[in-house]
Amino acid sequence: MDEAARHGAERPDPRLKPGARLGPYEVQRLLGAGGMGEVYQARDTRLQRSVAVKVLPARLASQPELRKRFEREARNVSSLSHPHICALYDVGEQDGVSFLVMEYLEGETLAERLRSGPLPQADAVRHGIEIAEALAEAHERGLLHRDLKPANVMLPAAAPSCWTSGSRSCSRSRPGNGRSPRPARTMSPRPS
Repeated sequence: MDEAARHGAERPDPRLKPGARLGPYEVQRLLGAGGMGEVYQARDTRLQRSVAVKVLPARLASQPELRKRFEREARNVSSLSHPHICALYDVGEQDGVSFLVMEYLEGETLAERLRSGPLPQADAVRHGIEIAEALAEAHERGLLHRDLKPANVMLPAAAPSCWTSGSRSCSRSRPGNGRSPRPARTMSPRPS
């Protein structure tokens, strides 16, 4: 993901402009772009919440194999439910734009965090365990994250709010300093 774009910096010709709509999702700003997609912060106008919308770039949308890969990514992500894997909310296509709607996380990527220096040892160990747990969940389902790198790991600003449901639960423990833990979240595993 392009870190400058993630913070709203200008990028040449993003596919969607602020105010554009994909179904009930109103684009607010470009968060970043990578090889297989552009990611935007958007507003879910039905549920009144921020979401991340990933679209297949225009230059790739006409290639059937890449469209299939994008659809496969949606199926793979939707098969996972883990506190350290970004949740997929919706998938769709409108006016030739294929898109995924995912959980929006306030915070910074691990790459952004590392620019200010190394992580304290306790944080590095905790995040390493969280990433390993997320990867283990994906691997148990035959999925492989083929682009795991610091730019694809989010460190949310606060512990996620989660409802306990059948297969998912969240711990609300607080470390000794009283701050919420910042679990790492990985994104978009792919089939192995």
